[in-house]
Amino acid sequence: MSRVSRRHLLRGGASVLAGAALPGRSALAAARSSDNPETVVNVADLGAVGDGRTDDSGAFEIAYAFAAARVSDGVGRVVIEIPAGEFLITRPHALLNGVAPPRPASGLRFSGAGRRMTSLVFRPGTGPNSYLCRNQDVWSNLSFERMQFRSATPGASFFDSYSTGQAQDYRFSECEWMGEWEYGLALSGTDTNSEMRWEACRVGGRYRRAFLYSGLTRAGQQEPNDQDQFLNYWFTDMKVEYEWGNFLEFPYGGSIACRGGSYIITDRRPQSTPEYGTTSTFFRFPVNRHHDSVQRFHAQDIRFEVRNPDVVVIDCVWDSGTVHFSDCDDTAFAHKDFSAEVRPHRYTVGPRGPLIRYDSCQLVGRHTYRPASADPLPVVARYDMCLLRSHAARDFAVTSGTSRAPFVQFVHCIDAGTPSGASGPASPATPPPPPCLAPSPSPSPAPATAP
Repeated sequence: MSRVSRRHLLRGGASVLAGAALPGRSALAAARSSDNPETVVNVADLGAVGDGRTDDSGAFEIAYAFAAARVSDGVGRVVIEIPAGEFLITRPHALLNGVAPPRPASGLRFSGAGRRMTSLVFRPGTGPNSYLCRNQDVWSNLSFERMQFRSATPGASFFDSYSTGQAQDYRFSECEWMGEWEYGLALSGTDTNSEMRWEACRVGGRYRRAFLYSGLTRAGQQEPNDQDQFLNYWFTDMKVEYEWGNFLEFPYGGSIACRGGSYIITDRRPQSTPEYGTTSTFFRFPVNRHHDSVQRFHAQDIRFEVRNPDVVVIDCVWDSGTVHFSDCDDTAFAHKDFSAEVRPHRYTVGPRGPLIRYDSCQLVGRHTYRPASADPLPVVARYDMCLLRSHAARDFAVTSGTSRAPFVQFVHCIDAGTPSGASGPASPATPPPPPCLAPSPSPSPAPATAP
């Protein structure tokens, strides 16, 4: 892949520079008229200084206009390179401004020199409703790699993604977020906004709402099922270590998988809010009505730290679907005085679940189950070969207060009441789970045997 030299940009990119000063279609037409065949553009060649003091918004806006103009047959043709340095951006949407009239396009990559080596500092005049990036049904197949994003205006947001079928396939690799944000990424729309991947990233800073908020309600989207296409979010080998706020909040369902890494909330919200109180939650799923296909959560091989009673690992009110923790550990602070009574895992459950399972996990405190009705429930939660650090199995899963949850089953678990060297307790006297939650039809009578 050939690269844009400074000399070539100053000559061939003149139409892009001129076009960036023009509104709407004029800017795109001017950029498209350039005979520059190159497909890699470095923002330093467009005037970005990267000294942390100079406003580099213009250089990033030009780079994006150039990339939008190079779309051919629905495919993007430009990689935007950002060298080592601290680049100050003060204007919203300067990094990515995907709005109509540009036609839908697939493929745009932002490449830095390394996490913290390349740092983008977002400092708009006001925080709320100011986004560094926006994509409204224009781009799919977006990639950000090896860079840091930092909010220097409390309450600013990183990414606004709206989709009715186009926005999907985002990838973040070796990126980091710091500073105080309202949203990291806010997703909205009626279809897609899916297939998004984070690999070896670090989520730091503070979040007034959430790092990933999937289901920001807009005009015409008042019903939960209007936003039920939040599918396939993958987080792999993450370092999630932030001060306060929520990591993932999915008011309108979702299919999410988190594998590997360390998840830590280091502080408490500075003040109580009506919606969150003083609680910070890694995984918050606060609305129960969704299609089953978008009620799926899986966490595997993750170390959580519950540093104070206001840290919650999961709070889920789904009315069906599945939740699965495998080989996870939240006992790092089990030696603290408060740890025995923390309740970091909280569920609302009904006759269709959600079906909840913990395999080979080490767990602190108690788990809270809130029955959706007073009717008896089938077994909807099961713990297999888990270490219950703070309580015996009979006292571990509770409803109100310390009342035992009879719809929770334990299989070959070791609990706080197990003597050293003894084998783990057998399953309590709970009937084995039915093969499914729906009642089985009565068997038909066998036909009479002919004499």
